[in-house]
Amino acid sequence: MQENKPGKGGRRGRSKDISPILKGWEYEPGTINVRKIVGNDGLPKLQMRLDLGLLQMELDGRPDGLKPYGCESLLEYYERRLASHRRRTGSSVGFHLTPEQCHLLREEALMYYHRYLSLFVLGEFLGVARDTSRNLRVLDLCGKYATDEQDRLILEQYRPYITMMNARARASIAIEQNDLPKALRIVRRALKNIKLFFRRFGQEQAYRRANEVRILRQFKREIEKKLPIDPVKELQQQLAAAIKDERYEDAARLRDELEKLRPGSLPETGA
Repeated sequence: MQENKPGKGGRRGRSKDISPILKGWEYEPGTINVRKIVGNDGLPKLQMRLDLGLLQMELDGRPDGLKPYGCESLLEYYERRLASHRRRTGSSVGFHLTPEQCHLLREEALMYYHRYLSLFVLGEFLGVARDTSRNLRVLDLCGKYATDEQDRLILEQYRPYITMMNARARASIAIEQNDLPKALRIVRRALKNIKLFFRRFGQEQAYRRANEVRILRQFKREIEKKLPIDPVKELQQQLAAAIKDERYEDAARLRDELEKLRPGSLPETGA
């Protein structure tokens, strides 16, 4: 280990202490402390404040900036190998991932987790959608091709969370584009996929208690509140309430209004 000795001037005396970088940016327990900075290469970087320092990540490509085997990531490398195997043999039979390869893929996925969490805090949902979709591909790849059963299952516990984060990001993009119906479809699909996940492992009851489900249901209600009111649905609800309260004159009036809104009904015309 090389010791960084104190001194005046010169390369040998240049301090590697990161305290000046952290000065004025205190660690706040219980919160995700992130910021975007411009690196020495002129490109934007993400920084996440930790209790003992910080993480710095690239915004694009692999978060640590490396290109394993000339690829953007190890995931891309193994996906390319799988595609090559399929072209050569006509199927994926015989393609496998060793425990060491799965371990490296999990470590890489953790980098992307830190980045999409940081991007979510900053409201940069395109990056969140990209990185969560990417990590779901890791789960799929290991789940299908790992030689060890533990490697096939160990990441599956995170599927509901990644699915939830992916849906929140994609739905948020749709909301920014003023496409509320699309946002609602995204959230509903995510809830369905999470329910299928718990059913696959025989844990249907756990679905109702899952924090990811609670968050998505709340998000769904928020989207529904922003949707334009369906006049037919609103009248049907008023009619049901009128009948329940035995307000029959109101019920008759509401039925007439509903009849006018039904497809094929003729609009009133002046004589």
